Amino acid sequence: MLRLFVALDLPEPVRERLAGLQGGVPGARWAAPETMHLTLRFVGEVDDPTARDLDAALSRVDAPAFELSIVGVDCFQAQRRPQTLWAGVEAGPELARLRDKVDRAAVAAGLGPDDRKFRPHVTLGRLKQAPRERVARWMAENGLLRLGPVTIDRFALYSSHLTADGPIHEELAEYPLTIG
Repeated sequence: MLRLFVALDLPEPVRERLAGLQGGVPGARWAAPETMHLTLRFVGEVDDPTARDLDAALSRVDAPAFELSIVGVDCFQAQRRPQTLWAGVEAGPELARLRDKVDRAAVAAGLGPDDRKFRPHVTLGRLKQAPRERVARWMAENGLLRLGPVTIDRFALYSSHLTADGPIHEELAEYPLTIG
């Protein structure tokens, strides 16, 4: 079984700038810069034939290249406790259209549709019992973040291997976006 997701890779300078924000929150498990990405579709565990079908369907996605910017920070909460620190993503309608096409490709490969609301972001860290006041201070200190715009000219299919030290992502296939 493979644990898969479809994502946009970020340029190394952007990932390094985001890594520079990491710190100052006890209980945070910070994402390694090389794992920072924007998820278009989390697939989960699939067998090899389904992975091949997904790759074939994604290779037929036709979408234009576009620009995006990293803007601001926030956190996802569960039961009113901060769980995940993230940087926001601002882009034109091309990003949402690409996400919809990726979802349709996943459905064509035999997966169910992703009914979750698409909230583009880059995960920076996961929290375990982090003090709320430290999370609030971190968000206030980094709230004016603005990086980019950067041109996105491809998306990719990744596998994710979970380890005790954090996930290891491996790019399995890349799919170019149309330039021009």
